Parts: sequence; structure tokens; C-alpha cells
Amino acid sequence: MPYRRTPAVQARLDAGRTKLLAAAVEVLSTKGYAGLSVASVAAAAGVSAGSVYTHFDGKSDLVVEIFRQVCTREVAAVVAVAAHGSTSERVTAVVQTFAGRALKNRTMAYALLAEPVDPAVDAERLVFRRKFTAAFADAIVAGIAAGEIPDQDAAISAAGLVGAVGEVLVGPLSSHESVDVVPGLVAYSLRALGVRIEHT
Repeated sequence: MPYRRTPAVQARLDAGRTKLLAAAVEVLSTKGYAGLSVASVAAAAGVSAGSVYTHFDGKSDLVVEIFRQVCTREVAAVVAVAAHGSTSERVTAVVQTFAGRALKNRTMAYALLAEPVDPAVDAERLVFRRKFTAAFADAIVAGIAAGEIPDQDAAISAAGLVGAVGEVLVGPLSSHESVDVVPGLVAYSLRALGVRIEHT
């Protein structure tokens, strides 16, 4: 008869996994992907390195799970602000939220967007980018339908904007420059889509 974990044992395992993930997020936020190791996560969690391997195969497996959790949270924030308003309002909100949140935690954002990572983590990064692209695309489709922007391929335009925003952010995120690139990114995004901006 196969062994079945009791609820108490499963709860203890779940709590241990949660603690390790929280510690890994802390390490990734301060040291980036290059500075994260099984040993550093174990130290931050106050456990042995062997305990980490009870829950994860290694660094890559652990970071993939972090990416899923953090990216789900970031995408939810962007989707929430992209749901209402004119094209200008929606695109502005998406760019401000995406870039603004990244600039508040630069080391983590650099790891999510551009830092060299293992292939499994890079695959998760692509999922993250596709979800951000979908948020932009929804705003673009709505803008076309409302006659607020010219007809265009929403998927291509959205992917282009995500790529542009990500590329512009790489400099400030990697060097911790204090330059505020968000207004410029908003203006660029609106121009790229052909948003009609009223001048008063």
C-alpha cells in the first residue's frame, strides 16, 4: 500500500515550500539571478541546503516557480489598469504600471526582463512577455473598434510596444540610473499607435 501523507505532514511541507519561496524572492530582489544560489536561499530561510532539494530540483526549478508567482502578480496589476478608459488612458496606464513597478524593484525587474538565465527560466520569461503583450493588445483592439486609433495588427503593435518598453528599461534597471523614462515611454507608445492627442 503506497504511503499517503497525513494532512499535518502535508501542511508542514507546504509551509516549508512557502518559506523557501519567500526567501528566494528576497534573495532575487537584492542579488539578482546571478547572486541567487541554493545555499543563499537556504541561508535566507534559515534551513539547510538539503531542505531546498526536498522541494526543488535546484536553482533553475526554484527560480521558475518564483517567476510564475511574481509574473502572475505583475500581469494582474497591468490587466487591471488596462480594462477601462479610452485608448490613451489604457495605454498610458499599462506603460506606467509596467514600467513604474519595475523601477520600484530594479534588481528583481532586471532578473525578470533581461538578466542572463537558464533556458527553463528563459522559457518562463517568454510566457510573461506574452501575457503583457495580450494586455496591450486588448487596449489596442478596443481603440481600433472605438475609432480612436488607425486600423492595425494589434498583436504586432502590442509585441512591439512590450519589446520597446522592455528595451528602454534595461538601462535604468541594470545601472540603477535615476532617470525617469516613464513619461517618454508613454509618449512613444501613444505615437506608435497613432493615438490622437488633443492639444489645449
